[in-house]
Amino acid sequence: MTLRFPYIALIVSFLFLISCKDDRQLKNEAENNNFEQVENPTNKVLLSSEIIWEKLNPARGDQSPQAGTIWGDRKDEVATGFLAKFVDGFSSPPHIHNVTYRAVVIKGSIHNDDPQAETMWMKPGSFWTQPKGESHITAAKGEENIALVEIDKGPYLVQPIEEAYDNGERPININASNVVWLNSKHTTWIDSNSKAELSFLWEAKDSKGLFVKLPKTFSGTLQSDGTVLHSVVIEGELNYTLPQNQETKILDAGSYFSSTNKAIHSISTSKNDVILYIRTNGSIKIN
Repeated sequence: MTLRFPYIALIVSFLFLISCKDDRQLKNEAENNNFEQVENPTNKVLLSSEIIWEKLNPARGDQSPQAGTIWGDRKDEVATGFLAKFVDGFSSPPHIHNVTYRAVVIKGSIHNDDPQAETMWMKPGSFWTQPKGESHITAAKGEENIALVEIDKGPYLVQPIEEAYDNGERPININASNVVWLNSKHTTWIDSNSKAELSFLWEAKDSKGLFVKLPKTFSGTLQSDGTVLHSVVIEGELNYTLPQNQETKILDAGSYFSSTNKAIHSISTSKNDVILYIRTNGSIKIN
């Protein structure tokens, strides 16, 4: 009789583990089915070739960087994301902005810092912030230099350094080589079977920004539950299938996809890793 109890305990433990596993599977299936039943999808795509460019600072004439709006309106009091394009050798005079902005290098090499700082060229995948009121310069080198610029509220203005002030914020410069990546062992936002990675960059009020890295030959979904999701391709080439008509679009660096409700984003990669920048007021799940 004394030998039976250990076996009974093992059987009970085994059944308990199976039950727990089944419960987790049922929960995951229920969540996935819930997403699969999304009605009236709001998924949208904007290719880099469709972006309309205009002078970012018309007062500088031909020396002005170019700006291409992706979402929002930098001239209005709304959250906005736009691409800024700089010619090779561009260097701005010291200046300030009336709003804090965040930025990600997409192409080329960009320097953004205090006017007296030594030049530090940031490569694609680098992230920086520029506090409002702080004097700084921006410079670029390379055949094509593009950055994603994001503000929480416009309008976005360039102002003289005579109006500089300290608003208490401090700039952040994160080189691409210093980005800290989390895999499925360190975040629940990535499925345990996925080799995708992510890096949380910032969080403010109900919004947050992050990088997502998808390995080559990735095929799956990015599920989002917020009422805001903006995603820009920073590096690589992404295949994106629209749920409305099952049309697949090829998104290169600078291209964009979005949704304004709970959504499933069907995505895949081919030859190279892909890095996405995502701004959302909800959470995501990469499967």
